[in-house]
Amino acid sequence: MSGQVALVTGASGGIGWAIAEVLAEHGHDLLLVARSAPRLEERAEAIAAQHGIRCDWMAADLASEDGANAVLDAVTRRGCVVDLLVNNAGALHEGDFLDVPLERHESLVSLNVLGVMRLTHPLARQMRDRNAGRILNIASTSAFNPVPSLASYAASKAFLLSFSEALGMELSGTAVTVTASCPGFTNTGMIEQEGRKPMQLPVIPNLEPRAVAEHSYAACMRGEPVTVPGLLNRLSSATLRRVPGWLRRRAITMIKDRGI
Repeated sequence: MSGQVALVTGASGGIGWAIAEVLAEHGHDLLLVARSAPRLEERAEAIAAQHGIRCDWMAADLASEDGANAVLDAVTRRGCVVDLLVNNAGALHEGDFLDVPLERHESLVSLNVLGVMRLTHPLARQMRDRNAGRILNIASTSAFNPVPSLASYAASKAFLLSFSEALGMELSGTAVTVTASCPGFTNTGMIEQEGRKPMQLPVIPNLEPRAVAEHSYAACMRGEPVTVPGLLNRLSSATLRRVPGWLRRRAITMIKDRGI
């Protein structure tokens, strides 16, 4: 496989797979990355046959430096030019920070933060040199506020949001754009923690992966710096950002006490 491709991480299910489908429908050739090889291979073959695009895949754990390097080596070896990078792979662990083993927090940060940086740094440099390319980072509404029981996850998404905006500003004189998409809770396996009901906020219904994918892709192609899928998510995020810090923290604590 050679030529221009859209590289999608965390592509074996959830939002990543939905984004891959949307990209294929718009004629993008794909390089899909995830940890699950059998499922990824099956889906890559199906999406290529259905949409008449080229779709390659590789299994890699982006929480490790070796995994990220393997993806970059494969891109070079296969002669791919990544013109759209979708950093979607991520991890989430629910529970009070002190009750979750430290190694799980470290693994989350390695994937949600370092995994993104390890792919973005070389691929964005290539985009800058070509003066063409798009980057779509899947963050979260939790990037806007501290979230008890999701402390590491929310912090990692806050990093991703800030990182995306800063990188986009640095590239503002080029034809390369960076978009951070910040969906709320979405009905994927990520929000289903063992022994607990799926996470959901009061009043605000969970999003569906397809809706998040369509919204995020459209915003990316328009070059929007930040976008929030879902009207209620946009309203709640904007409202919380405008209230004083002490009141925001109290409101978030009340939501936590009601059960997320």
